[in-house]
Amino acid sequence: MGKHYIKENQTIAGMAGKPVLHYFDGRGRMESIRWLLAAAGVEFEEKFLKTRDDLERLRNDGSLMFQQAPMVEIDGMKLVQTRAILNYIATKYNLSGKDMKERAIIDMYTEGVMDLDEMVLCHPYIPKEEKEGNLAKIKDKARNRYFPAYEKVLKSHGQD
Repeated sequence: MGKHYIKENQTIAGMAGKPVLHYFDGRGRMESIRWLLAAAGVEFEEKFLKTRDDLERLRNDGSLMFQQAPMVEIDGMKLVQTRAILNYIATKYNLSGKDMKERAIIDMYTEGVMDLDEMVLCHPYIPKEEKEGNLAKIKDKARNRYFPAYEKVLKSHGQD
């Protein structure tokens, strides 16, 4: 087939076709990436990491810079780190604001989502006796701190 510049272990799908998302079969850190791709109108494939061996395979083939998922194959790259992936997709599909001021505002909302995500993602690892209180704290912050900020921006754009 002649000379090619695709690494032996790299899939063609991440090159010109749909982005390929590698993560566990759950929401977690991949969810905001799915939302952004949906907002951009981009179809994607998902390859769920169903076993420890699936994760180890990605680690061993050099796909995971920091040995952790999520990982997205897109434009011939294997991107890791949620914010890096989000920034790339937002820039590629013109969803990162028209200027520096809009970008800063978008970053504030993104960081808010990340803060809320962090609380939710850590919840399963909270000691059993603290779970109920921690869940109440998450719900309170979501309802009284984060959701009102997002509702306010939606209303400012004529959305409910």
